[in-house]
Amino acid sequence: MAQELINSINLISLLEIHWRLAFLHKLKLDMTAKNPSNPLVTKVFRIPFDNIRPEHVEPAVEQLLQEAEKRLASLASSSKDRTYCNTLTALEEITHDLGYAMGIVGHLEGVATEPNLRSAYNAVQPKVSAFYSSIALNEKLWKQLKSYAASEEAKTLPETQARFLKKTISEFRRNGAELDTVGKKRLSEINVELTKLTTKYSQNVLDATNEFELFISDEQELAGLPAGAIAAARESAKRKNVEGWRFTLQQPSLIAVLTYLDDRTIRERIYRAYTTRAADGKFDNREIIGNILRLRHEKALLLGYQNFADLVLEDRMAGSGGQAKQFISSLRKKTSADFETDKQELKAFYEATEGLDAPDLAIWDIAYYAEKLRKTQYDFDEEDLRPYFSFEAVNKGLFNLAHKLYEIQIEPVSGVPTWDSSVSYYTVYDADGHALGSFYADFFPRENKRDGAWMDSFITAGPDSEFETHLGLICGNLTPPLSDRPALLTHREVETIFHEFGHLLHHLLSEVSVRSLAGTNVAWDFVELPSQIMENWCWERKSLDLFAKHWKTNEPIPDALFTKMQRARNFRSATAQMRQLSFGTVDLALHIDYSHECELMPYVFDILNSFSPVTLPPEHTMITAFTHLFSSPVGYAAGYYSYKWSEVLDADAFTRFANVDIFSREVGMDFRDKILSRGDSQDPAVLFRDFMGRDPDPTALLKRLGLTS
Repeated sequence: MAQELINSINLISLLEIHWRLAFLHKLKLDMTAKNPSNPLVTKVFRIPFDNIRPEHVEPAVEQLLQEAEKRLASLASSSKDRTYCNTLTALEEITHDLGYAMGIVGHLEGVATEPNLRSAYNAVQPKVSAFYSSIALNEKLWKQLKSYAASEEAKTLPETQARFLKKTISEFRRNGAELDTVGKKRLSEINVELTKLTTKYSQNVLDATNEFELFISDEQELAGLPAGAIAAARESAKRKNVEGWRFTLQQPSLIAVLTYLDDRTIRERIYRAYTTRAADGKFDNREIIGNILRLRHEKALLLGYQNFADLVLEDRMAGSGGQAKQFISSLRKKTSADFETDKQELKAFYEATEGLDAPDLAIWDIAYYAEKLRKTQYDFDEEDLRPYFSFEAVNKGLFNLAHKLYEIQIEPVSGVPTWDSSVSYYTVYDADGHALGSFYADFFPRENKRDGAWMDSFITAGPDSEFETHLGLICGNLTPPLSDRPALLTHREVETIFHEFGHLLHHLLSEVSVRSLAGTNVAWDFVELPSQIMENWCWERKSLDLFAKHWKTNEPIPDALFTKMQRARNFRSATAQMRQLSFGTVDLALHIDYSHECELMPYVFDILNSFSPVTLPPEHTMITAFTHLFSSPVGYAAGYYSYKWSEVLDADAFTRFANVDIFSREVGMDFRDKILSRGDSQDPAVLFRDFMGRDPDPTALLKRLGLTS
């Protein structure tokens, strides 16, 4: 290979030589670490998922913890004059190897869990949490940081490095650096216990979801279901060696039943099972939630904040829990009139359809009758779109769109070890041909995989990294392929792919010199902008024509069907918005207003019920499976409002594309340069103003949703 490179010197540019040499170096690293005694202790770009075993976890983490502790002690006790390199860069390096390994193990526990892996993960989590907590609580290290912050060099740092220093000092204070000895001890205990509780919470949700299955043997009970959903249920039953049809609480199965199945009794059973997951029995999360909330509140008070929301939001765009509440309240007021119209319209349709003597409209009827109402008003059934959204075509079209906007090329790579045979691997190249990064894609449900859709990172490249390109992943739980047809997606699933890919681009296109400020390491009420803006292209004719082709005929979406789709776009948009606002309201209420003397479940029920289009059943306990809030020590806790906050930003930002050309490379490259590549190198409000030339205009969202207020 080296000789081949030498022979081609006269044919390639110096820049290309540089990147080929970098590739050779990376390949060498991969080869030398191909068969390590423990694959978790040596960082390689192509992670050997095929060699990682549960028995590797504990010894690897023990070794890496010891090494991290040595680095911490060395930095804290160093007598050298403080510089950026031996202080802040060294601080980042303390947890680099440990974070790499724990990222892999935590990922596997979420996508390929099994008892031994779960046991090993649970065993190391508290130790790792305790160590991470100890960093900000190390008094000698805190003195080193303050000493450097007061130095002459610190006063003349470049903008990004200066921001990193400022944020690091702030984070240390917010994580207990100035507490007394007793306070530091208690804070460390809280952090460890929160790690244990939130891990258990997440595992309970997965187990409770997988525990439920409903077998139907009478085909007449399937009336109303689309043929694809019936075929999927049949294959699901076959995999369990059972005759008939099998339904689960995984999204493709759940949504099909609630939206289309005529049998009201079955819809009710599925709905109740879904909204009471992990609410009793061996996977009961109710007490766990109460303990998490108590510990979060205690942590906030210990650190000098009135509540957990103020602690979490201090360094985000909202700034405080009160500001976030005000934002949510304002959107609710602007949505309430249209929400009332939605409710009355559906009620009238239900009564006209079923008669005045019919049972009251129940929550498990809403999606079913709303779908019928939409078909009546717009002659539109979302299932009519499914044949035009084969997964492979959508994926190809998405990559094509990214090329048009951001001048990148995405190529599949075979032979890369993965955690499941359904996982794909790709490399992303810039316009000049050099690699920007690679990613794994895992889009279909399995019983050993958690629910939902997400993006994550394994490697963030940078000047101080041994790797010159980024590595990430995207996961989902989309409608899987069947034996006689490819995976055919709903339009909402298409939006999900685009959404997660937007997060991924934020990571892969990052050009920030400080790893801790790179990619998606931004304020959580800004992080959804790159993801949510991508969903806009799922509604534009020009972009749909890139990928929305009938899986049999390759014909584009017919004009008549596209027109119906557009007309129905804002059908019950106020109801959808109120649902999101209900989650944001519950989240903030729990982390600002909730008194721990109150009964938790009734407290949450009353809030959610006030946003519901109909009265909820009294046993409704969706927060026992609300993983956004309770599956990690922070996560989206006190931050669920971020989805709506970022939606305001994305609706406004997309107007720049819409006003010029949705494929405008000029606007696309400006978005790449000023948003996607910048990470947290500047305040997010500044980044948005750099792109738009002004502050956000909230009316753009209301206009897009078709709301009248």
